[in-house]
Amino acid sequence: MSERTGGGSPGGVTRAEVCVVACADAWRGDGEIMASPFGAVPGLGARLAKLTFAPDLVLTDGEAALMVGAPPLNASGDTIVREAAMGYRSVFDVVWSGRRHIMMMASQIDRDGNQNLSAIGDRSRPKVQLVGTRGAPGNSLNHPTSYWVPDHSPRSFVDRVDVVCGVGYARAAAAGPAATRYHDLRVVVSNLGVFDFETRGRTMRVRSVHPGVSLDDVVAATGFELVVDEPVAETRTPSEEELRLLREVLDPGGARDKEVRG
Repeated sequence: MSERTGGGSPGGVTRAEVCVVACADAWRGDGEIMASPFGAVPGLGARLAKLTFAPDLVLTDGEAALMVGAPPLNASGDTIVREAAMGYRSVFDVVWSGRRHIMMMASQIDRDGNQNLSAIGDRSRPKVQLVGTRGAPGNSLNHPTSYWVPDHSPRSFVDRVDVVCGVGYARAAAAGPAATRYHDLRVVVSNLGVFDFETRGRTMRVRSVHPGVSLDDVVAATGFELVVDEPVAETRTPSEEELRLLREVLDPGGARDKEVRG
């Protein structure tokens, strides 16, 4: 179970709930764009954003249709109301036009924003085989991309990823204009804080640390030097209405707490 952070909300606010609103804020200001979250916490974040400050977000059922509203995270197929078909080809039409903002997970991520979810170790003889490259290269080059890392440690925030799946800023720039047209790494949300690449060298910066986490905690858990602009902000906690929606409507079963390391 995620640890409590306090903050005066009913029953206290869990670290997982802070992570959910941090993920929700990744879509703030996006307007009418397709949100594609991976993982329980990003999935809840997208739903929470749609129900509050981002009503124009477009959510899919993860299969072949657009959803009406924002159903609970574990809603069954029969209870989801679908408003239009979203077939495989239609998804790619959206992807290639930059009208999607995905939040992928990352087994490894480095200072330049390169992401790995393929293998740990030498690619020819990996120590651990993961899910594979999947659509990460095309996703990261064709539309805004954010990342969710539920276990922030030197093994996940590494100096150099073992396999490049999602493309970081330096590699995209080296590939030229075709790779940078829609390349836009927004934020990385972890169980310790929120990070971005709004620096001169487009390397990772600490945007905020979660309540109960110190900057020293973040530095110790990171395998490279982060850009730090003092003073470092604290990640916002959910409002009472956001907590109500999260606890009573979107995730009464507490799936969020199972995904976040305390």
